[in-house]
Amino acid sequence: MTVGFVHSAVGTHNVPESVRALSSLPGIDYADQFTLRTEVAATPEQWARAMFGDVPNAGEVLIWCVLLGFRLSRTRSPATVAGWRIGGGGEDWIRLEAASWFLTGNLLVRTAGEQVSLATFLHYRRKAAARVWPPLSAVHRLLVPRVLRDAETRIRAPR
Repeated sequence: MTVGFVHSAVGTHNVPESVRALSSLPGIDYADQFTLRTEVAATPEQWARAMFGDVPNAGEVLIWCVLLGFRLSRTRSPATVAGWRIGGGGEDWIRLEAASWFLTGNLLVRTAGEQVSLATFLHYRRKAAARVWPPLSAVHRLLVPRVLRDAETRIRAPR
C-alpha cells in the first residue's frame, strides 16, 4: 500500500455508482472523487471536520458563498460542518449539503479500509452554473488532494 497517494476520478461516469447513489441531488451535472490511502482511522464526520472545520474560513466563504452563492451557516453546530448541513450519513459516510439560487451541491466523505474519499456532486439549477463552475472546478481539483493530506495531518496531531 502506498500511503499518502491520492487517486482521482473526475466525471459523472467515472465515479462509482455506489458512491453516486449516496448523493441527494435530483441529477448530477458534475462529479469527482478523490481518495487518499492512509493508515489513519477516523469516522467520516471526524474526517469532514478535519478537512473543513466547524465554520467556513475566509477562503471557503469567498469560494462557497461569494462565487457559488451557497447559503451556509456561520455558527458552530452539530448539524453542520463548515456551514454545510449534514444531510445524511452511515457508518462509513457523511453527506454535506448546500444550495444557492443556481447550484446545489453535496460533499460526500467516505471511509473504507485504509482510505478516505471526498466526492463532490453538483446539480446545475440554472444555466449560470454551467458557466461559473467549469473554471472553478479546475482550481477545486488542484486543492482537494491537499485538503485530504492536511486533514490527515490534523487527525494525526495530538490534541
